[in-house]
Amino acid sequence: MQDFLGGSPLSILVKLIFLSLLVGALLAFLNVTPFDLVNRVIRLLRSIFGLSFDAVRDIGRWILFGAMIVVPVWLVVRLVKSTR
Repeated sequence: MQDFLGGSPLSILVKLIFLSLLVGALLAFLNVTPFDLVNRVIRLLRSIFGLSFDAVRDIGRWILFGAMIVVPVWLVVRLVKSTR
C-alpha cells in the first residue's frame, strides 16, 4: 500500500488535507466553486468545437465560391485545347 501511495497512509492523508485546505482557501478568495470550474471548462470546450465547425463551414464556403469561378474557366480551357 505504501508503494502505491508514495508513503505511509497517514502522512499522505495529512498532506492531502493540507493541500485541500490551501486550494479551498484560494478558490474561496477568488470566489470560485468547483462547479464553476467544471462549467467554465465545458463552455471552453464547446466554444473550441464551435470555432472548429465554423472554420470547416467557412472553408467549405470558400471552396464552393472558388469552384464557381475555377470550374467553368477550367472547362472552357479544356474545350479550347481539345479543338486544337
